[in-house]
Amino acid sequence: MKVAVIGGGINGIMTAWELARRGCGVDLFEKDRLMSATSRASTKMLHGGLRYLEHGHFGLVREALRERSWWLAQAPELTRPLEILLPIHSGQGRPRWQVAAGIGLYDLLATGTGFRKGRWYTGNEVRDRLPMLESHGLRGAYSYWDGQMDDYRLGLWAAGQAATAGVHIHEGSPVRQVEPESGAIALDGGRISFDRVVNVAGPWAGELIAGSAVASRYRLDLVRGSHLLLKGSIACGCILQVPRERRILFVLPYQGDILLGTTEVRQQNPDRPVPEQSEIDYLLATYNRFFADHRTAADIVDTFAGVRPIVASNDDISAASRDSVIERRQRLVNVFGGKWTTSRSLAIAVADITLQ
Repeated sequence: MKVAVIGGGINGIMTAWELARRGCGVDLFEKDRLMSATSRASTKMLHGGLRYLEHGHFGLVREALRERSWWLAQAPELTRPLEILLPIHSGQGRPRWQVAAGIGLYDLLATGTGFRKGRWYTGNEVRDRLPMLESHGLRGAYSYWDGQMDDYRLGLWAAGQAATAGVHIHEGSPVRQVEPESGAIALDGGRISFDRVVNVAGPWAGELIAGSAVASRYRLDLVRGSHLLLKGSIACGCILQVPRERRILFVLPYQGDILLGTTEVRQQNPDRPVPEQSEIDYLLATYNRFFADHRTAADIVDTFAGVRPIVASNDDISAASRDSVIERRQRLVNVFGGKWTTSRSLAIAVADITLQ
């Protein structure tokens, strides 16, 4: 079977690899360069999504916890376990019992994955680990473990595996339209027909079907997540509970700097997202609220932003499910949403539907 996969982010790459593993002839079309957009603008985490438990997304978390172990086992040179502390300050954020219950459930769902379990650190122990953390009202911190990655290099590693499995990769090849009935795709150089077409273009998936006059039951919310890289170092990861919000921010060690993120802002256009000044100010202000080594714009090494495609709902975007949806339209398979960590399991599900 000849299959066209549209989208050279991590979900497209993993889908193409899985289809090739099953004996398909696969052509992967990417409009720019592989891993050039959302998939390289992540928070660099291979994680289950601790905060998703708060909204009852237990199945998604269990799946992601299983998949993070797969990534660490497959590419240990590009991934590593990372301890993350969630400080508890008196009168701020979620109560201690709730954090303890969440991390306990997280560890329970991760049973058998090989990750260490979380623990409680006293206030003095936290100060030893994170001496610049604001100590006023600090009761201690719960820790848990997740995975960290170099998202760009890990994605290119997966693309190499896909190519070895027989996938033909076409960069700089935007697909202009798709035809569900015939399985044809329109490129700048003409039309090519396939037995199946998989639209896994991430934030651009909706644009592609809209421009092709293809009906769908689903639509995407596009959410911009902005990050800062700051000069300096930090001994372990840290989660900040944003005052007067239910959101959290990550403060992570990353390649000799400190990675701070992320925001969640609706975005109209998926092309070339950049952090707005208000987001930069928000991230710095939140950091400075919790850390004594106050940072300014002069401490910023780099900024980056990605657009996450989330299946639209009436929920607040922070609470909306990160579950993906797969929709079959004759020879066309549309994929909406998806997470970095679960890209392999999504690819398996997409391949199952594509080959029916």
